[in-house]
Amino acid sequence: MQHLQKFLDSLVASGSAGALLHYRGPDGSWIGTSGVTEVGTAVPVDPAGSFRIGSVTKTFTATVVLQLVGEGILALDDSVDRWLPGVIPAGDSIKLRQLLNHTSGLHNYTDDLPDTAGIIRDRFVHWDPRATVDSAAVQPLLFEPGATHSYSNTNYLVLGLIIEAATGNSFATAIESRILQPLDLQGTLVPGDVTTLPEPHARGYLTLDDQLVDISDFNASQAWSAGEFVSTASDLNRFYAALLTGKLLRPAELEAMQTTVPTDEDFHGSGLGLSRITLPNLTFWGHAGGIFGYRTWSYHAADAIHQLTLSLTTTTDDTPPPPTYEILADAFTAGL
Repeated sequence: MQHLQKFLDSLVASGSAGALLHYRGPDGSWIGTSGVTEVGTAVPVDPAGSFRIGSVTKTFTATVVLQLVGEGILALDDSVDRWLPGVIPAGDSIKLRQLLNHTSGLHNYTDDLPDTAGIIRDRFVHWDPRATVDSAAVQPLLFEPGATHSYSNTNYLVLGLIIEAATGNSFATAIESRILQPLDLQGTLVPGDVTTLPEPHARGYLTLDDQLVDISDFNASQAWSAGEFVSTASDLNRFYAALLTGKLLRPAELEAMQTTVPTDEDFHGSGLGLSRITLPNLTFWGHAGGIFGYRTWSYHAADAIHQLTLSLTTTTDDTPPPPTYEILADAFTAGL
């Protein structure tokens, strides 16, 4: 698909170190790459390589929460205080549903992350999720719970703690036993304090004082259940196919996941750990993610017949522009 290859090449031309894309349609798959694995070399990006998926992690977290809802362990109208008493000052009025669709009003802890120099300096520091939630919880609510939408990574750290409280197991164990093992997602990891990526992988960068700094190896625990996962394009396509076709959730919980609230972005709706992009005669479901050095977009038709996962590695701490809606629409309708 020449238009997709040109699109990848344009991302590299605009400053990304490397890019890979896995498109799956009714007649087969197309995998393309552009750029290099490491700046200063000629080694091409490996299309099967691992990468950090950032907030695409949230769909995994939401899936486990909704599985627990389907099992009668959790309820979407449970308050935070039901599972984490006293952790959030407004925990008696914030519901699980509002954490999942970002209508809780909780302060976004990543707004308080250090500058690039601080990120690089402290890259191997372990972050405790409860301590991170505590630091965000002292900030006043942005609005009354349920009043409007405001994206907050804090919501998903709280959900990770609730998964642990409800299951009696670690967050990583819940993800591995409920999603990774049943789907045989061997390329998807909950890294914890493991700072290195599996080989092969492309290297991501930040820019400090006009110098590129390789940020591929770092402790992603600061993102935890909101964004720490590592995966591959083929694994993400397999995960979303299983999710959207009902292999991970019962119909009632999948319907709840796909019930959206408006956001401040055109064409977007925020479901429960799932984002909807709506264009004329075309709807995509999935999530985007960004974490130091890496950007990911994974979007899929409602029936998972058409799927697209894109990963790129960055050379600055500025988020590159996302793929245009036209590119997504073109990819989903072109066929092979």
